[in-house]
Amino acid sequence: MEPGRRLVLVVEDDVTIAESITARLRAEGFVIEVAHDGPAAVAADAEHDPDLVVLDVMLPGFDGLEVCRRIQTRRPVPVLMLTARAEETDMLVGLGVGADDYLTKPFSMRVLTARVHALLRRVERSARADAADARIVLGDLEIDIDRRRVARGGVPSQLTPIEFDLLVHFARRPRAVQPRERLLNEVWGWDTHTNASGTRAVDSHIKALRRKLGADLIRTVHGIGYALEVGP
Repeated sequence: MEPGRRLVLVVEDDVTIAESITARLRAEGFVIEVAHDGPAAVAADAEHDPDLVVLDVMLPGFDGLEVCRRIQTRRPVPVLMLTARAEETDMLVGLGVGADDYLTKPFSMRVLTARVHALLRRVERSARADAADARIVLGDLEIDIDRRRVARGGVPSQLTPIEFDLLVHFARRPRAVQPRERLLNEVWGWDTHTNASGTRAVDSHIKALRRKLGADLIRTVHGIGYALEVGP
C-alpha cells in the first residue's frame, strides 16, 4: 500500500453491491480489501488492520453484529454498518456493538463516501487532540488517552471507539452542556441537516456510557443535550 493511503475493508455478501462500493471508494483514493462473509471479515481485519470497515449486517457464517463485536474487541476501528432494514432497534443494536454510523439500503454512493470521509476526519481530529494531553482525571473518572483506557473508581471499562471519543469530548468540557447537534458535528463529524438518525445515535451512545460507567455520569438537559457531571 502506498504511504498515506487509507485502507478500507468492505464486507458485503452481495457481489454487485460490494463491487459498486469498491469502485467508488477506489475512485476516492482508498485502498480496498473485500470480504463476503463473517469469518472472512474477521480474518481480513486481523491481516490488514484497516483504517475503516464498511460492514453489512446480514452475512453468511455469522452476521455483521458479531463481526463488529469481534473486531472491536481486538482493536478500535471505525465501522460504517449497512443494512436492508430500517427499524430503529436494528440501528441501536448496531451502534451498541461498536458501529460509528449506520446506512440503510438502498443508499447513494455519494452519501456513503461522505460518511466514510466524515468518520476518518473524526479519527484524525481525535488523534491530534489526543497528542495534546495524555491523561484526564475528573474525580473518580480516569481516562488514559494514549492507551485509550477508561476506569471509574478504579474499575476499568471497555469502550467502543466512538464511546471513548464522546467521553473525552465531555471530559474536556466538564459540566458544560453539550447540545446534541454540536456533539454530532464535533464528535461524529456529521452534517445534522442531512442525517435524520443523528440524535438517536447520540442518545444510544449516552445510554451505553451510563451503563458502563454509571448512571450518574452524564446529566440529561431536556430539550438541549447532555453534560458530564463527574468532576473535581
